[in-house]
Amino acid sequence: MNPTVEPAPAARIAARVNPWGGASAALAVALKDWRVEGRAREVLAATLFFAMLVLVILGFAFGPDPARLRVAGPGILWVAISFAAILSAGRAYAQEAEDGALETLLLYPVAHEWLYLGKLAGNLGLMLVLAAVIAPATAVVYDLPLAGRWLGYLGVVALGTTGLAIVTTFHSALTVNLRARESLLPILVFPLVVPVVLGAVKATTALVGLGPPDDAVSWANLLVVFNVVYLTVCTLMFPFAVEA
Repeated sequence: MNPTVEPAPAARIAARVNPWGGASAALAVALKDWRVEGRAREVLAATLFFAMLVLVILGFAFGPDPARLRVAGPGILWVAISFAAILSAGRAYAQEAEDGALETLLLYPVAHEWLYLGKLAGNLGLMLVLAAVIAPATAVVYDLPLAGRWLGYLGVVALGTTGLAIVTTFHSALTVNLRARESLLPILVFPLVVPVVLGAVKATTALVGLGPPDDAVSWANLLVVFNVVYLTVCTLMFPFAVEA
């Protein structure tokens, strides 16, 4: 980032005086990202196609045995969503960086934490749309027994997707100005999202009857804890990431 851009102290003072100004800025950033994606649909279409391709290829890899596919289904679901999260977050700041507008965005008179929350909301909205397609498709393709458990299944998908969005959106800001950002982003993100992916897979496995039912609640509670911790740390560290 441009080292001469130092809006943070004044922005934080303004945010204390008018805390709703930061929330309004975050909402404006999220709405802008949704409008841009709604017009072009480039990221949504490409990411969805890639995720569905992952489901099909891994389905062929595990063979035609229905029991084997059912056991593999929860893991394959989260492989697809994790890759989709990386592709989606990789474009979170790319447009501003390509247009030279990222520094201008950072000059907005609010604390940088609000800009992160706005970008997170924009990216999370896109990812939830993707997950809303990927999750039912996985349940159908891999014949997951979800009778009476759809609400819990979709709740776990939402929790896991939120955790992935929190981490990937933050690290996308770290790598946006690097030449090899497409390679570095997965390297930085995947070790950090292991607890989220593990918890999501375990909770999903329990929901489809492949583990003790009580485990679904325990792992879902852990996902909530992971999300709160990651959100707090990423929000607090974001100003240092963009001002570095």
